Amino acid sequence: MLDRYSPAQSIEDTDAFPPADRADFIEGMSRVAMAVSVVTTDGIAGKDGMAITAMSSVSADGDRPTLLVCLKASSRPAPVVQANGVFCVNVLAEDQAAFSEHFSGRNGGTIEQWFALGQWSRLRSGAPALDAALVNFDCAVTQTSTVGTHHIIIGSVLAIRSAQGKPLFYVNRGYGRIAD
Repeated sequence: MLDRYSPAQSIEDTDAFPPADRADFIEGMSRVAMAVSVVTTDGIAGKDGMAITAMSSVSADGDRPTLLVCLKASSRPAPVVQANGVFCVNVLAEDQAAFSEHFSGRNGGTIEQWFALGQWSRLRSGAPALDAALVNFDCAVTQTSTVGTHHIIIGSVLAIRSAQGKPLFYVNRGYGRIAD
């Protein structure tokens, strides 16, 4: 029989499982395959970008579709995205791990050097859109919230550009691809 939490008992009263802690959570999340994207922005606060795996659709309904990204509040790009009010989610293709490595800061370099890696254009918002990305979701910031150490930024999708290919995944602390 499965031991389940029921509203009649307090969460603290259940002994079936130890409380979830940070290390267990990080280890568990490492097993979840996530598409790798580079979030970029440009505007009054400047140009910036960072590699992320925390991106999700929110809704396809309403005036415009919406999506969310989660950016570490202490990261350099988080306040820049908020100040600019725009961002582009550049979903990377399976052969574009180098963009993730650079925009995550693992390979050092400057923002200017990172943006020199590929061809970039601008869609409706003016945020840099990687021409070779699998998908570009060009967004205007519509809502922000802070949860723990991260900003949740919801964007209204202004433009979408798609290409053929397969996404780059991050899973088990490394990059992965979809098998044929």
